[in-house]
Amino acid sequence: MVYKPQYYPGATSVAENRRKHMSGKVEKLRDISDDDLTLILGHRAPGSDYPSTHPPLAEMGEPECSVRQLVEATPGAKAGDRVRYVQFVDSMYNAPATPYFRSYAAAINFRGVDPGTLSGRQVVEARERDMEQLAKFQLETEMTCPALAGLRGATVHGHSLRLPEDGVMFDMLDRTRKEGNVIIMHKDQVGRPIDKKVNLGKPMSAQEAAKRTTIYRADNVAFRNDKEVIEWVHRVFDQRTIYGFKPE
Repeated sequence: MVYKPQYYPGATSVAENRRKHMSGKVEKLRDISDDDLTLILGHRAPGSDYPSTHPPLAEMGEPECSVRQLVEATPGAKAGDRVRYVQFVDSMYNAPATPYFRSYAAAINFRGVDPGTLSGRQVVEARERDMEQLAKFQLETEMTCPALAGLRGATVHGHSLRLPEDGVMFDMLDRTRKEGNVIIMHKDQVGRPIDKKVNLGKPMSAQEAAKRTTIYRADNVAFRNDKEVIEWVHRVFDQRTIYGFKPE
């Protein structure tokens, strides 16, 4: 019998989208080149070598270790890459992802990552080339709408504000703009101007965003309408309370 992971309960579109993010089986919607990704991350110059913090593992002559034999190192760890980060912000107005589900997707589908979740942002630290693989995956797929999500390594606030008239999430540092029918990024994730505009693709329509979102909202898919999820949450809390009260 093949084990089938049970990622998340629920029969609504929001629950289904949460399961898709956690499983990693998401639709690719756009292409972002490696050089463009490097530009907007801002950690190194496009085309440059990855800086390292130690020699490649194959050259270090590490002592015998059963764990090292069982667990293959990631490409970044093998090469000795330094640790770098990518940080996402998601609008509260039907953005495809949320900080928690970006963390779940990272922890379940990628190796050697350290995800962190705050109220309105999500950061992943990893060896640099491993981090870039995750960032590219999330930016190119339905996990991200370039108008309703963005890379913000600093001054992240504004995701909870209303959307301006063009539907692009407020950004105090003006990293992204709508030009024509696409979203461009003309600063890197910490707000430094970059040499060229990076095309992040077309924004989702309001209808498509409402269909792809992982956010419960009273004006879209309300949490109270997902009875299976409510029962599951109550069961978790009931069992945790009962166990804490009388462990035996």
